[in-house]
Amino acid sequence: MESENEGSAKTPFKVGILTLSDRSARGERIDTSGPKLRELLTEQLKVAFVVTAYEVIPDERLLIEAKLRSWSDDLHLNLILTTGGTGVAPRDVTPEATLAVIEKQVPGMAEAMRAYSLQKTPMAVISRAVVGIRGSTLIVNLPGSPKGATESLEAIIRALPHAVEKISGDPTDCA
Repeated sequence: MESENEGSAKTPFKVGILTLSDRSARGERIDTSGPKLRELLTEQLKVAFVVTAYEVIPDERLLIEAKLRSWSDDLHLNLILTTGGTGVAPRDVTPEATLAVIEKQVPGMAEAMRAYSLQKTPMAVISRAVVGIRGSTLIVNLPGSPKGATESLEAIIRALPHAVEKISGDPTDCA
């Protein structure tokens, strides 16, 4: 019998990791959050998550929206993890871009990430991360720091296979 965190996917889930950082996009800083997310996602779960898209772009709302639409609608990714732009700084626009493209929110995941992170840092209360669905793609906003991004992903990682299966149309009961 399969444990609840192992999932039952027959084919690998296609994942995109989108790093949102002006400095990294200009080549002034190496992105370390995206690679850490890839490592955590592919090593922690027994379900096959394959990162098929990865990109670093600046904190530009329309560019973020276009990338989320393209990866969802054209690449048909099952999961998109964004990292960066979830705070309260003037250039932090990832939640607004995500809200502009999703059809449904998944507030429990965003709440779980904040609650988990709050156990580690009081700064978690200023996270504006959003989780939502566009078509058959789950989009998850994560903080930009490697530590914050991986801790937030850890909070929801066990639920990801089931969520992605349901979003993809799995008709089995959730019991």
